[in-house]
Amino acid sequence: MCGIAGAYIKNGVQSVRLKQATDAMFHRGPDAGGYYTNTTENIFLGHRRLSIIDLSTGANQPMQSANGRFVMVYNGEVYNFDALRAKLPGHQWQTHSDTEVILELFVKYGSESFAWLNGIFALAIYDTVTEELWLCRDQLGIKPLFVSRTNDQLIFASELKTILLSQKETSPINKAAIPYFLHLGYIPEPLTIYHGIEKFPAGHFGVLNTKNGNWKTHRYWNAENYYLQHPVADEAAALKQYKEKLYAAIDRQMISDVPLGTFLSGGIDSSLVSAVASKINTQKVKTFNIGFEEAAFDESTYAAQVAAHLQTDHHLFRVKQDDVLALVPDFISVYDEPFADSSAFPTMLVSRLARQHVTVTLSGDGGDELFQGYGMYAWAKRLHDPKVRALRKPLSWASQFMNERLQRAGKVFGYPDTQRIPSHIFSQEQYFFSEQELNKLLTNPAIDFHSLNQLPDKGSPQEKQAFWDLEHYLKDDLLVKVDRASMRYSLETRVPLLDMELVEFALNVPYDLKIREGYGTKYLMKKTLYEMVPRTIFERPKRGFAIPLNKWLNNELKHLVTEYLSERNVQEAGFVKYDYVRSILHGYQNGKTYLYNRVWVLLVLHWWYALNKKASFSHTSSF
Repeated sequence: MCGIAGAYIKNGVQSVRLKQATDAMFHRGPDAGGYYTNTTENIFLGHRRLSIIDLSTGANQPMQSANGRFVMVYNGEVYNFDALRAKLPGHQWQTHSDTEVILELFVKYGSESFAWLNGIFALAIYDTVTEELWLCRDQLGIKPLFVSRTNDQLIFASELKTILLSQKETSPINKAAIPYFLHLGYIPEPLTIYHGIEKFPAGHFGVLNTKNGNWKTHRYWNAENYYLQHPVADEAAALKQYKEKLYAAIDRQMISDVPLGTFLSGGIDSSLVSAVASKINTQKVKTFNIGFEEAAFDESTYAAQVAAHLQTDHHLFRVKQDDVLALVPDFISVYDEPFADSSAFPTMLVSRLARQHVTVTLSGDGGDELFQGYGMYAWAKRLHDPKVRALRKPLSWASQFMNERLQRAGKVFGYPDTQRIPSHIFSQEQYFFSEQELNKLLTNPAIDFHSLNQLPDKGSPQEKQAFWDLEHYLKDDLLVKVDRASMRYSLETRVPLLDMELVEFALNVPYDLKIREGYGTKYLMKKTLYEMVPRTIFERPKRGFAIPLNKWLNNELKHLVTEYLSERNVQEAGFVKYDYVRSILHGYQNGKTYLYNRVWVLLVLHWWYALNKKASFSHTSSF
């Protein structure tokens, strides 16, 4: 795992500036740094390396192809690289790295080779003959890639801060991203908080012809092409295929020349990954978990039970309140743009713990989206019921006079129209601002979430909601959270439940093999897990990986609310109307505790602004 950066600048690259910008990602690659500068063709490529496979200096980057024509920088891991060597019989390999395989495949097969890669990656390849710069990002967007492009230049990097440092001029703040952030708690692809900087789209490659400035992007993988195309109807066959693909995926992703372990929360997903890893590995697997002082947020007992049954080398870090609060000053800089998923704090803590023992971890991300793991999917079915549709407006109105739980439920009934149900369900399940609220909150309400809610025609409402999560929540929130938190401590985190063979299989598993009476959600996953770990350990309500944010906003973090949501700061930022902010704070402080995440998302936005307000403003998106 690494950090990559690069630029084509027509009037000349400033290698000193670009090297310094690349080195701002030292945490992503503390083991080595490398740079390629072609002043004739105005190209720069930079790399920070976290050595995982083939620790030799020969595997350092930028890497030049055997024929000397191509130069590549690459962030990530491609797990099927050994199998892909067969496509190049007779090639004289100089390293044992996946980097060399990816590069030489491109030399022979060009962009066709991108679709063969099974892994987590973002890469750039420069062709010194045609003077073309190629960018590519993995199918699901697991690894980050940001791009800033004008007629005269293209700058790319693994982190926003590197692009900002690479540019001569300050990037203006993109006000078009603000409604999305307040609605979702994150900024979805392709938007960023900066005008002129984009998130390069997942499953795409792009090519820049530096001679004429022509830039084209192409999609090489699309989840819709696999979604319920060939449903696996037979349960026995589906279970057999699932087990085979799961074991193969975890086996592939355990390849490493440095110590490796797993995150183990005690839930279904991480327990399944840890259980299979323990079956495959001949030595005890290292597992990592954190426990909280607040019992309502502590699942360490369950993780310990799973670890004891699997006989792992288990490491528990008992978190005190001060341990989490100590991370608060770094939170904004770690994520670079407004990001309101508060589970980032425990993710940072468990990453820091794990890095004391290993360089690579496996996580359980992806199981919920692929196997109907979230309770909010029931809302999708409910809101598409004709009876509910007929009564939803009266229900939404009446709920405001009921208890807090029903008030919150009433918000879900208040969707604007059926086309925007997916993002509305997510928003209200996470306690963020609905479209109706945004129209009252924003100083310049110009909201159009239709493009955010494009879904396939196939499948039940529950399946479509899960597909939405795969395309948006997973990619732009959960995977961002894990990437930034783990790489903050130079820890590579892999996601075997999102192995491409497993994803393409899961997209074809029908609903009745994901939900089953007596098992609930994640049927195939649980059937597999319960063969290795006692079912009784998991017979409890599902919990998220969370902190007591509601309590802290009224106590330990109250000073942040006072400072960053002050009338002066809110009005200076100009994003939202202070009177509405004041009403939210008043309602929250007077017992409407379900408003806590609305307070938090407003706080994060204005906290970020206070630290970045030297930037100018723009009302338009860069995409």
